[in-house]
Amino acid sequence: MTADPLLDGACRLTRSGVIRARGDDAASFLQGQLTNDVVSLGPTEARLAGFCSAKGRLQASFIVWRPAADEFCLACPADILAAVLKRLSMFVLRAKCRLDDASGEIDLWGVVGAAAAARVGDARVWERRMANTSSLVRLPDTAGLVRGLVASPAGDAGATAALPVLAAGAWHWLDVQSGIVTIEAATVDRFVPQMVNFELVGGVDFKKGCYPGQEVVARSQYRGTTKRRTFLFDTDAVALPGQDVYADGAVGEAAGTVANAAANPSGTGGSALVELRLAALASGGLHLGGPDGPRLVMRELPYAVPIDAVVAD
Repeated sequence: MTADPLLDGACRLTRSGVIRARGDDAASFLQGQLTNDVVSLGPTEARLAGFCSAKGRLQASFIVWRPAADEFCLACPADILAAVLKRLSMFVLRAKCRLDDASGEIDLWGVVGAAAAARVGDARVWERRMANTSSLVRLPDTAGLVRGLVASPAGDAGATAALPVLAAGAWHWLDVQSGIVTIEAATVDRFVPQMVNFELVGGVDFKKGCYPGQEVVARSQYRGTTKRRTFLFDTDAVALPGQDVYADGAVGEAAGTVANAAANPSGTGGSALVELRLAALASGGLHLGGPDGPRLVMRELPYAVPIDAVVAD
């Protein structure tokens, strides 16, 4: 792929923040709250994880890493951080675990293209490395480009210094292209993990034991009751998270919901991750915002989505 100067460099992820969990019981506490196994998380790894309600609906999605045996960092969108921190704190009770907002102490950066390849290019996906005082996590490649997440002490741009400046919108567009849904304020409590393919991208461990909503998530997995999935679309318009999507011929009822969306850095149209009823795929056409809204054009995700049985719900 020819290098695109719009998609090479580093940007400060000001729309993201970090929740920190510390204490002797931090691992066991998070193990009982998140959809993925964190007890086995090693110092050279990072993982996706979700935080669900008792009904199995995602309240948040995180990238999790473990700076120390008794410390975890959970990166998530800043617009949900305070509410999620408050909700998680309700469950601490007598556990030896302190939760706090570490966003003022940790800066998050995204690196992509040659800039990322020079720092994490030979790492495995989700491998975590240290570069002086910064954590570097290799993310799944997107649009043929190496990507990484850098967590640095606030004000220390050492791991990203001298890199080309990447527009925040370009990073956001690549996030959408990755097919990995991030729960934002507009989509809190909207999706069971399978609806946004979370188990397909490594965000759910079905052997780790109980957490809020675990029975609902497990039932959806083992009884084959997932009738909704998320797909990647392009559109001439710019979609918004939480926006409804309609199928051709629909009268009143939406076929799905925009989970994440971003403008194309080229300046033309945008892309969206859309959670849909599987039956809507056979409708002949999908539209943004209304039955007569801008048409959505399906694109290929970086991973396979099981849609063998397209059923009416």
